[in-house]
Amino acid sequence: MTIYWRMICSLGRLVTLCAIISFLHPSEAWISIRKSPLSLLKKITCDASTTCTRSTKRTTSQLYFGDFFKSILNEKNENISSTSSSSPATKSDEKNTKQQELENNNFSDDDPVEKIFNFFFGKKEETPFGLARFGRSRFPEQYPAIKDEWALPVSTDDKEMALIRPFLKGTNLETRALKLTYDANRNGWNAAAFHRCVDRLGGGIVVCITQSGLVCGGYNPKGWVSYGEYRGSIAAFLYVVGGKYAQNSNFPGYKLQKVGGPGLAQIDLPESGPSFGADSLVIPLRAENPRIARSKLGSYYERFPDGVSSLFGNVPSVQLKELRVYHGVYEEGEYIPFTDAEPFALS
Repeated sequence: MTIYWRMICSLGRLVTLCAIISFLHPSEAWISIRKSPLSLLKKITCDASTTCTRSTKRTTSQLYFGDFFKSILNEKNENISSTSSSSPATKSDEKNTKQQELENNNFSDDDPVEKIFNFFFGKKEETPFGLARFGRSRFPEQYPAIKDEWALPVSTDDKEMALIRPFLKGTNLETRALKLTYDANRNGWNAAAFHRCVDRLGGGIVVCITQSGLVCGGYNPKGWVSYGEYRGSIAAFLYVVGGKYAQNSNFPGYKLQKVGGPGLAQIDLPESGPSFGADSLVIPLRAENPRIARSKLGSYYERFPDGVSSLFGNVPSVQLKELRVYHGVYEEGEYIPFTDAEPFALS
């Protein structure tokens, strides 16, 4: 048994050594074919006198192991020469083309993984096997909230809808008409009324108005269903309308992204109101103090740029004057996402 084991180890060392040598000193006997990546060996032709001779003629489809690194050097030299001879207009066109590629979710040409993949398998297709690629334009809520772009108004928006509409950029509700589904002053300041109005309607945006007049809230992409779930989403966010954090007059306010991964974006308990994380924005709607709202940022949603760790400024809790929730308007029979339990999300 020991002899067999030694033979296997020796064979493994030999194969490893051959691989290293072929990588550092590419031999024409070890090649990669672009059209057939599994064809790694090239026939070695021998003459009648049994002296082996290797064909030195190379076709355009044959790529040697060391050619990848040579191609990188050649590309750099070509880029340097083309840059020195390009006119300003040409450079501008190239910049616009690269920007367009990035917007279409193509990898940057400087990405080493993309270079290796393209070298051996060719450029990636726009629609492989006729299937559209995964991207922000098709699945916006698979990405963190956008903080420096704002949604345009929708013709059906009323005054308050127009106030919160800009924050819905990059969400499933960005261009969809909104409807008021829960108003605490109308429907009741209690958890039962809250869930009766908002459950199974898909993603929704919460609007809070404090006694001091601060307008803030949060967006819950996964909605509520009252199953006691920890509903996760990297696209969830908190927001404040106006205030000192708005960078200029064109910014309607400030958004706070989800941090620490998508988990616990919303804690959906039937006995409680909206809860963004365990403590980032919690409105329990308990009978003993139904209007209280608490906030402690940092664990589930990011803090403000100056380190302030409460959505309400320097205070951890406030009394609310108004609390409302808006959902998207869907046609009869239209699919509404996230209207049921999520697998593995039960608390």
